[in-house]
Amino acid sequence: MNKNFRNILVVRTDRMGDLILTIPAIRAIKSKYPCARLTVWVSETTRDLIDGLPFIDEVIVQDVHRGWIGYMLLVFTLFRARFDLAIVFHTKQKTNLACFLAGIPVRLGYLNKKYGFFLTHPVKDERHLGKKHELDYCLDLLRMIGVEKAEPRLEVAVNAAVDAWAEAFVAQLPGKGPLVALHPDASCVTRHWPIESFALLSRRLSQERGVRVVIVGGSSTGTFAARIPGIDLTGKFTLAQFGAVLKRCALLISNDSGPVHIAAAVGIPVISLFLRCQPGLNPERWRPLSDKAVLLVNKPGEEIVIDSESRVLSGRFDSITPDEVFSAAVKFL
Repeated sequence: MNKNFRNILVVRTDRMGDLILTIPAIRAIKSKYPCARLTVWVSETTRDLIDGLPFIDEVIVQDVHRGWIGYMLLVFTLFRARFDLAIVFHTKQKTNLACFLAGIPVRLGYLNKKYGFFLTHPVKDERHLGKKHELDYCLDLLRMIGVEKAEPRLEVAVNAAVDAWAEAFVAQLPGKGPLVALHPDASCVTRHWPIESFALLSRRLSQERGVRVVIVGGSSTGTFAARIPGIDLTGKFTLAQFGAVLKRCALLISNDSGPVHIAAAVGIPVISLFLRCQPGLNPERWRPLSDKAVLLVNKPGEEIVIDSESRVLSGRFDSITPDEVFSAAVKFL
């Protein structure tokens, strides 16, 4: 495809980690088409991550609280914008349908059962095989518009006011010593390293290394934080504030979840715990893009194996030991 696109829509409406891993591809689109207006459609919960990045001209979200009314209003917004290209990284029925109803003439996306027939330029969807990184799967779409590579550098939007707030917030935290953040949560329980292991690790880090342990995550993480020694910061931040606070930590230790990618984007070391290694769920596809990232995976034969409904069929949640994580952590301290 050899066209001079002037008004481009990128669709990535899923979770924070997925969006962050797409940022290098979005930056590569702007580099290929520097004169084009670049708009990104994201979910309301992830908007803070990219709103303000210099290569993105506009960020839009759907008002999910208004149901189909909000959806049709968004379709009308897309129609009025007169986009000449849509790149749908998050394949859902509603995203493919919206781009079709909005009359966008060129629609790139992955061909699957989620209304893939509404795309004008579908690419075979092999993401479930997990043979390469998510960024490389994004490039499978971009090659159709002449983008062959993307610098694998993550970044998130930085707000000067939020950054200043984070500096003051961290300064008033109790104790001394570097901050080490623990994130004991994840969107699926099959990615949860045992809370008892997090608790033991926290005690060793504070007692043997003199660090201040902070427990981070959303409000739902609070039930875990109550069982882990440390400063409970769960549910206290917006996503923008979370990134700014995380930037001031010496290290993040986390389950395989979105915060590992935020840590990589703000440039701090991160230890990511991968309990599952099935195709599509494996670290080959979802590892943080950072030379400061350490991956700890379950031992061979002890990986968590799940069925199509995320029910555990086999494996161990405690295959990675607290001693292993502690040994990896001290190298950054």
